[in-house]
Amino acid sequence: MEQFSAEYPEIRAFTNERLDKYTYTKTGGVADLLVFPKNRQEVEATLQYVNDKGLPLTVLGNASNLIVKDGGIRGLVMMLTDMVSIEVDQTRIQAAAGAPLIEVAKFARDQHLTGLEFACGIPGSIGGAVFMNAGAYGGEVKDVIESVQVLTRQGDFKVYDNQSCDFSYRHSHFQSSDEIVLSVTFQLKAGDLSEISNEMDRLTDLRTSKQPLEYPSCGSVFKRPEGYYTGKLIQDAGLQGYRIGGAEISRKHAGFIVNVDHATATDYLQMIEYIQATIWQLNHVQLETEVRIIGEDQ
Repeated sequence: MEQFSAEYPEIRAFTNERLDKYTYTKTGGVADLLVFPKNRQEVEATLQYVNDKGLPLTVLGNASNLIVKDGGIRGLVMMLTDMVSIEVDQTRIQAAAGAPLIEVAKFARDQHLTGLEFACGIPGSIGGAVFMNAGAYGGEVKDVIESVQVLTRQGDFKVYDNQSCDFSYRHSHFQSSDEIVLSVTFQLKAGDLSEISNEMDRLTDLRTSKQPLEYPSCGSVFKRPEGYYTGKLIQDAGLQGYRIGGAEISRKHAGFIVNVDHATATDYLQMIEYIQATIWQLNHVQLETEVRIIGEDQ
C-alpha cells in the first residue's frame, strides 16, 4: 500500500487510517489505504492503481449518512472531499462531487438563484446527495439536477441526463452502477435574494430546533415507510432515550441515533436492529435503512 504515495506523491493518502476521524457518527474501523483525489485526473490515476493492483475500491463522499463497521474497509478507500470546485454559468451551477451540499445551496443563494433552498441544512456532499437522491422539506436533488458527470471503474467518462439517473425516493441509478460521480450540473432559476435568504433561514431554524445537531450522528437512519412517519413510530413505541453502549435514540428527534458516549459502529447496528424489531412487533411496519452501511465486522 505504501507504494501508492511513491507512485502518486501529489495525491493525499494515508495507510491504516482510522475512519472514525471522518465519519459523522465518529465510529468506524481502519481503511487499509485512504486516498483524497483533488480532481478528475487524480481520480483516474487512483482508478488505474486499483485496477493494476487488483485492489477492492470503496468510494465515499463526506461520510455523513454512513456507518462504517468496526472491522474497517479493506483495499483502497477514495474519499472525494478534496474535490470542491463550484462554478456558475447564468442559471446553471456545476459542483464537484466533494463540495458540501450546504455550501452549494449558499453559493446558489449568493448568485440570486432559487431551487436549492431545501438543501441548506443537508450535511452531505454533492456526490452523496446524488447517490441517495437527498431531500428535505419537500425538495429532492432530482428536482434541480440537469446532468451528472461520472467515471466508470474502468476510467471511461460518461454524462447522464436527469432521466437516465433513475431517481426515486432515496434512490438513484448510481447505487447499483459502481460509477464514480465527478460533478453535477444543477439547473436553477433566477430569484429574489431576500426571498431565498428568508426561506433558507426558516429551514435552518426548523432544523436546528428539531434535530440533535449537538451530537455526532448519521442523520436520518431510516427511510420513511409509506403511510407513516418513522420518527413518530419510534416515539410512540417509547424508545426515545433507549441506549445500547454509547448509541442512543435521540430524545430530541426519534429518527436519529446519536453518539452520546464513545459509541461503536456495532452499537449503532445493534440499535438499528432493535428499532426494526420493535416497530415490526408493534406495528407490522418494516423499517428500511436510509443510512449506507459498509465495511467488515470486527
